[in-house]
Amino acid sequence: MLRNSRTERLVALVLVAPFLAIYLLAFVYPTVQMFRISFTDAPLIGAGRWVGLDNYLRLDNDPMFRRAVWNTAYFVLMTVVPGTLIALLIALGVSRLKGRFQAIVLALFFLPYILPVSVVYLIWDWTLNFQFGIAMHVLDWLGIPRVPVFKSRVWFLPAVAGVTIWWTAGFSILLFLAGLRSIPPEIYEAAALDNSTRWTTFRRITWPLLWPITSLVLTIQLILQLKIFDQVYLFSIGGRPNDNMVLVYYVFQKAFQQNQGGRAAAVAVTLFMLVVVVSVLQFQLLRFAERRRR
Repeated sequence: MLRNSRTERLVALVLVAPFLAIYLLAFVYPTVQMFRISFTDAPLIGAGRWVGLDNYLRLDNDPMFRRAVWNTAYFVLMTVVPGTLIALLIALGVSRLKGRFQAIVLALFFLPYILPVSVVYLIWDWTLNFQFGIAMHVLDWLGIPRVPVFKSRVWFLPAVAGVTIWWTAGFSILLFLAGLRSIPPEIYEAAALDNSTRWTTFRRITWPLLWPITSLVLTIQLILQLKIFDQVYLFSIGGRPNDNMVLVYYVFQKAFQQNQGGRAAAVAVTLFMLVVVVSVLQFQLLRFAERRRR
């Protein structure tokens, strides 16, 4: 059959054009504008005067920005690796179940992931609210003093980290289950014939074969948690938002509360570059660890 390569290229271009147009309009153009505005003193809406690197240089002397960086890093440490390990353990447990019972348990773990953040906030506010939270009544019954979880600088980020792990673990569990199901059962049968213990089987077979999925989950979680905002914003209502400042919250404050579009864009560019650099470094470290293990 004769094929017209010119016609094929034209058809391919027509099929790709809508996606390409949306991508350029919704991602590339706003990104370029963000970089441009970061070098001006523009308000949120309107033009501004060119100030060069002044917005970036002022960040180093801003204690609120340093607090936002520290809180973001602290939150990432409390969620990325712990959340991945918890999801892996749950996936290992769910994989041992069979039939409808497995489907029901998996649905229960995945259900929080499909909830909007507003519903997650209401659930945990009803649970941990200092005045009427269910957990506070349990503490009263046990004779333990109540803890103002979302009003305390010490407890706020750990509590939000726990809520975030509960909320996002379902997707990671699903990925780990897909990885576990892709491992040929013959490998486990051969290990059983060699009288391999569960720990040895996990360490020598399951964990190495799950490493690509683990790398994917870690990378996804890292990017998501570096951009944390919704939970921190909602749980900070009526509390101490400046003590709980994270990078995206800082961008929101500068742009929408203080009308400093240029400075907000500079922080957004800094966060964008941070996500890129940290993601690449993590990917390279994971590849290096995989090579060492082989």
